[in-house]
Amino acid sequence: MTLTADSAPADAARADVAQETVYRPPHDLDLHRTVGMLRRGRNDPTMVIDGPVIWRAMRTPDGPTTLALRMVGQEVRATAWGPGADAALALVPALCGAHDDDGDFDASLHPLVAESARRNPGLRLTRTDEVFDALVCAIIEQKVTGMQAFGAWRWLVSRYGERAPGPTPRPMFAVPTPEQWFRIPSWAWHRAGVEPPQSRTIVRAAERGDRIARAVRAAADGAGRDRVLTSLPGVGAWTSAETRIRALGDPDAVSVGDYHLAHEVGFALAGKRTDDAGMEELLAPWTGQRQRVVRLIYASGVQEPRRGPRLAPEDHRHR
Repeated sequence: MTLTADSAPADAARADVAQETVYRPPHDLDLHRTVGMLRRGRNDPTMVIDGPVIWRAMRTPDGPTTLALRMVGQEVRATAWGPGADAALALVPALCGAHDDDGDFDASLHPLVAESARRNPGLRLTRTDEVFDALVCAIIEQKVTGMQAFGAWRWLVSRYGERAPGPTPRPMFAVPTPEQWFRIPSWAWHRAGVEPPQSRTIVRAAERGDRIARAVRAAADGAGRDRVLTSLPGVGAWTSAETRIRALGDPDAVSVGDYHLAHEVGFALAGKRTDDAGMEELLAPWTGQRQRVVRLIYASGVQEPRRGPRLAPEDHRHR
C-alpha cells in the first residue's frame, strides 16, 4: 500500500520510489496522541498532520527522507521516500512507543490520572532518537511564547534545511545538519526572531554536533542525560527535559521552569495553582513516570481557567 496526498504535479514527478513496511504494535496505540505531540505548530515544516496521515521530514545519516504514517485497524502502515528511507522505516516502532515502559506506573494514585489513563489506553511516549534536533528546537523555545518559537523554527528550517522528498501535502524540509546550524549568519537569527543568547547557545552546541547526541545516548539514566545536557552553556533544566522528552521518550522528564506547566499540574491534581516546587511534590508519588502523568493530565482536557490577558510577544527585531 502506498500512502498518497494531494500535491503539485512537479512535486509528484520528483518523488522517489516509495518503500513500505507494516508495524503491528503489541500494545494499544493512539498514533495521533503519541506521534502528534512532536509537531511544533500548525505550519511546522518538518511535520504535517493531513487527516489520518502523519508526515515527518527527517534527516538521517543517509540523507533526507519523508515518512508517512497511518493507522489501519491495529496496524501502522508506514511509507518512506528518499535516501534515508530505510533508516526512517527502522525508526517506526520507536516513534510508536515500542521503547516506552509503563510497567511500574500506578494510575490509581489519583482519580483524574486513573480516568485519563482509562480513556487514553493508546497514549505512548514517542522517541525520535534525534537528540541534537530536539535540543535546537528546545533552545529556540526558551523564554518566548509558542507562537514566536514556532515561527522562528519554521523560518530557519525552511531556509536552511533540505527539501523533503516524496508527495508531501505541502513543501516540507528536513532540519539542518549541525554544520548548517553553525553557519547560519547572525542576520538570519535576527530575522527569524531568535534572540542572541539563544542563537549563541545553538551555535556553540553545533560546534560539538553529534558528539552531544552520542554522550546523551551513552548516559545510563535520565539523571545522567540531564548532566550531559546541562553542562552545555545556555542549557538548563527546562531545555534538558524538553530534549529528553522528544528525543528519548524519557518517562520521568519534567519541564521545571515552564511558564504554564506547574499551574496546570497543580490545578489538575490539587485543584489550585502551584509553583515548580509544589508541582514536584505533587508528582513525587510517580517518580520514574512523571512525564507520563503530565501527558495524561493534558490528555484529560482539564485546564486551569485563564484569568488574565495572554502574554504579549516581545519582538526585538526592530530595536
